Amino acid sequence: MTVRCLGGLVAALLASSAPASGQSAPAAAPELRIDRSDYFEAPGVNWLVFSNVNEGLFADAKISGVELIQQGVRTATNGDVRLAATPGQWDPAGAFVRRRVDKAAGVIEVAMRYPDFDYTVRAERRGGKVVLSVILDKPLPAAMVGKAGLNLEFVPSAYFHRSYTADGRAALFPRYPADAMTLTPERNLASGRSDGPGAEPQPFATARNLLLAPEDPAHRVGIATREGSLALFDGRNQAQNGWYVVRQLLPGGRTGKVVEWTLDATSVPDWLRPPVIGHSQIGYRADGPKIATIELDRDDKRALKPRLLRLNASGSFVAVPGPVAKDWGSYLRYRYTQLDFSGVTTPGTYAIDYGTTRSAPFPIGPDVMAGIWHLTNDVYFPIAMDHMAVNEAYRVWHGDPHRDDARQAPLNHEHIDLYRQGPTTDTRFKPGEHIPGLAVGGWLDAGDFDIRTQTQYQVVRQLVDAWETFGIDRDTVAVDWDARKVEMHVPDGVPDILQQIRHGSVQLLAQFDAVGHAIHGIVEPDVGQYTHLGDAASKTDGLIYDARLKPYQRAYDAKGGRSGTPDDRWAFTSKATALNYGSAAALAATARAWRDRDPAFAKRCLDRAQRVWADEHSHAPDTFRHGNTTGGPIEEEEFTAAVELLLATGDQRYADRVQALTPAMLRRFDGTATLIAKVVPHMPASYRATIEPAARDWAKRAAAMKAANPFGVPITAGGWAGSGAVLGFGLTADALHRVFPTIVDTAPVLRALDFIHGHHPASAKSFVSGVGAESKEVAYGSNRADFSFIPGGVVPGVLLLKPDYPENRDDWPFFWGENEYVVPEGAMYLTLANAAARIGGGK
Repeated sequence: MTVRCLGGLVAALLASSAPASGQSAPAAAPELRIDRSDYFEAPGVNWLVFSNVNEGLFADAKISGVELIQQGVRTATNGDVRLAATPGQWDPAGAFVRRRVDKAAGVIEVAMRYPDFDYTVRAERRGGKVVLSVILDKPLPAAMVGKAGLNLEFVPSAYFHRSYTADGRAALFPRYPADAMTLTPERNLASGRSDGPGAEPQPFATARNLLLAPEDPAHRVGIATREGSLALFDGRNQAQNGWYVVRQLLPGGRTGKVVEWTLDATSVPDWLRPPVIGHSQIGYRADGPKIATIELDRDDKRALKPRLLRLNASGSFVAVPGPVAKDWGSYLRYRYTQLDFSGVTTPGTYAIDYGTTRSAPFPIGPDVMAGIWHLTNDVYFPIAMDHMAVNEAYRVWHGDPHRDDARQAPLNHEHIDLYRQGPTTDTRFKPGEHIPGLAVGGWLDAGDFDIRTQTQYQVVRQLVDAWETFGIDRDTVAVDWDARKVEMHVPDGVPDILQQIRHGSVQLLAQFDAVGHAIHGIVEPDVGQYTHLGDAASKTDGLIYDARLKPYQRAYDAKGGRSGTPDDRWAFTSKATALNYGSAAALAATARAWRDRDPAFAKRCLDRAQRVWADEHSHAPDTFRHGNTTGGPIEEEEFTAAVELLLATGDQRYADRVQALTPAMLRRFDGTATLIAKVVPHMPASYRATIEPAARDWAKRAAAMKAANPFGVPITAGGWAGSGAVLGFGLTADALHRVFPTIVDTAPVLRALDFIHGHHPASAKSFVSGVGAESKEVAYGSNRADFSFIPGGVVPGVLLLKPDYPENRDDWPFFWGENEYVVPEGAMYLTLANAAARIGGGK
């Protein structure tokens, strides 16, 4: 084994601070407790033991098993038995069976299961340490010997520029992976390969005792094994989102405690998490509400008071008299105090102090809302455009990708990312056959490169809503449809929002023209392409696949080029009535937006929408469903289509269907309120009275939400954070206020926007990259491997890990549930920002 050694100065420092060989960490530490939470805790240390479990589809979401939160930051996760040294997103993980917490004894036990063996993970408090063991009732199956091992993963960004010791030998954590690799004879999903052998990294250190970051109490962790040896791997050798992994193989032929580790994370007596001052990073309207929320460690008993400061002419911040803080109470693991400074109306630059913590500067003024959505319009949406080369001055964001779309997906195939093909193609094409006409339009899905139809029609409708409601006519992007080229920051005489509406709609039209119905989407054929990072145009060769050619062979004729490389994306085409209705709704909306500028295109969209409606009402619905790629509930999608067609045509038959479906929609009012409100002016006067009780009930629940959490918006739990729910909450308030101004006020609109801009748990960062003084500048976009961002993109935001930990990471972009840009949220943000501006404070 080779260890990267340090110079004499650092070695001397470690020798003075590190424990003697055979010890895992400094001995003096406060005892762990388990009396007020279902996890072990001491000042600055929390050991979660299967509070969160794998969701199955995305087993590498990095929120499962044994996890460490040290000085307020989660630095380790996935403590569990795994079948690879550096498991990836599609590698197998054990299934959770049950969990037992014995607070009196200080023990947490979890039963887990693989298809061919069961095991128990036991965590036992021992003073300030946790003894972690794997227990087998039966010997490990022979096929699992040499594969199954106890893993614990550490996020690399927490240990960049830090050291470790392996049995007292000092070394530095690698900043970039460059370890020896061992070829594996079988397909290796963790490596993202699907075309042959994979490779596994070799450990960069082995020892009985590992000590991570001995020089830094905020990250110092000791791991000691009772017998055998620990190995330290760098998962980034296989994938950019890999972590450092401590691993020990489970021995064969044994039962009982087959592996036992002692975990010792340094606890600092009386440690308190630094306060977080949640506030709007874009600032506040002079005449609007202004609330900042200070998030405090629950053990912080200091009687400090926040202060509002204003920047004076000499460049100094001075206290503003008047605002008084009030304790809000506890929420999750923190307690909160709030500063309401709504009465401050003098324009200027302000900040908030709490003890030694100071917020970012923010303005108060009449125009703080002006232009906050411009980055989303001008930059994010153009970059998300598929089938177009996108240029920004000296920078090429991506070339013209996926010119080779798309091949018919294979039958009875469950694919990655929630796509599935049923037992028939429901098209005239055979599995693997090229489907002409699909290489147009559409937006690339979030940080990935698939076209999800449900995303396309949701975004089209949202943008049409913004166009019709606010009259947005901003023109900063030139689109050349024939050349398939986009030039950012160059006007071309057509409002950008109309161009985006058209771009989404031409993909929807192409699906109907190609196969006669809406499809689930177009997605990469294998994991290797799915995990592609960088320019989307380099992901395929852009040439239509021809099975008659050899791999990598190309041929050209008068019709163009062909390739023997099967890298073309797959189209999943099983019929789903919900998708047809959703697409028809978007096309009807597009017809309204484009009828005055391009009547022929508008007529094409409306004709298709009406034919889809007529066809779906001529037969029983196609109810194929899988994941989130086959549309919402059929009744909701039909209601949406009826509303958009009614608005486009005024035809009574659509009004009749709206009326008939409304009772069911009222039972799902949180998800349908914006649509219901939208159709009110086009229905009889009695319709308004029918929905008024639901609006009153929604207003009561919105008001009650201010007591549910300090931020007054819905904060969701689960594996995906809730910016979309917050944006939807604000948009619902705006839509209902326009219909019922005396019942639903505009406060939820501003609360939702404040939340997105930084008034939320865990941090004070704006969830819109580039918007606000401090925003998401490390996020999950196509450039995530560069630890960079896409301006104007909206991230999912605050992820709630059970039982009580809110998280949004700025040092590691690969947490997709917190940091992945999502196209619908971009459209929702653009709309909500314009709604807030209409309330006052800009355009």
